[in-house]
Amino acid sequence: MNKTPQLIVALDVDSLGQVRELVEKLEDVVDIFKVGSQLFTACGPAAVRFIQARGKKVFLDLKYHDIPNTVASAVKSATGLGEAVERNADKEKNKEKVQSSLFMYTVHTCGGVEMMKAAVLAGTQVAENIGVKLPLAVGVTVLTSEQKQDNILPLVLERAALAKEAGLQGVVASCHEARHIREKFGPDFVIVTPGIRPAGADVQDQKRVATPKEAMESGSNFLVVGRPIVQAEDPHKAAQQILKELQSS
Repeated sequence: MNKTPQLIVALDVDSLGQVRELVEKLEDVVDIFKVGSQLFTACGPAAVRFIQARGKKVFLDLKYHDIPNTVASAVKSATGLGEAVERNADKEKNKEKVQSSLFMYTVHTCGGVEMMKAAVLAGTQVAENIGVKLPLAVGVTVLTSEQKQDNILPLVLERAALAKEAGLQGVVASCHEARHIREKFGPDFVIVTPGIRPAGADVQDQKRVATPKEAMESGSNFLVVGRPIVQAEDPHKAAQQILKELQSS
C-alpha cells in the first residue's frame, strides 16, 4: 500500500450532468470516485460506467447488507459492471481489450461472516470469468456520523476481525480507530477513512472527523472526501489543497 493515502472524491450528487462536470474538473488530480446510494439510486449503473469510460476508478459504496445469497447476487452484478465498457471499447475502437473493472465496493460487517464470505466468493468468480481485476471488498464498521462512545473501538476491532476472517481486503473506519486497526491487522489490511475535513472546515453532520494529515498519520490507505470538494466554489482547487496537505505532511 502507498504510504501517502489516495484521495477518493465522493460524488454525492443526483444527475449524470453533475457527475460529468465534476469528473471533468477533477480528472487531472483525482483517480478514484465514489458512487454511493444517492447517485446510484438516481442514475444506476450509468454513473459507474461513465466514470470507468473516462479511465477512472470507481468505489461503489452501497454497503450491501442482506442474506448471503442476495448480497452475492448484488456483488456479481457490481463486479460485472466493467464488462460492458470493455466490450464497447473493443467494438468502437477495435483495439486490444482495455481492463475497466470495479475498483472497490462495500459490504456491512453487521451482515456477518457468512454474508461477507459469499460476497468475496461471488466477486472472485465473476472477475475470473470475465477477465477483470478482482475489486477490493471492504467492510463498513461504524458510521462516522455516530457519536463517540467508549465502546466504539472494541466494536470496530471486532467487526474488522470478522471482515478479515471472511476474506475481505479491509474495512471502512474513522481516523479514530484506524491506528488501532493498523496495529492489530498489519500493513496489508486496507483502511478506507471517510469523514475527512480539511483543517478549519465545517464538520457538518459528521461526529468523528479528521484532517487529511491526521488520517495519514493514523495509517489510512484511502481518504474519502465529499462535500468539501463537491460543494466547493472551485472543486479542483479544493482537491489540490487536500493533496498538498498530504504531500507536505
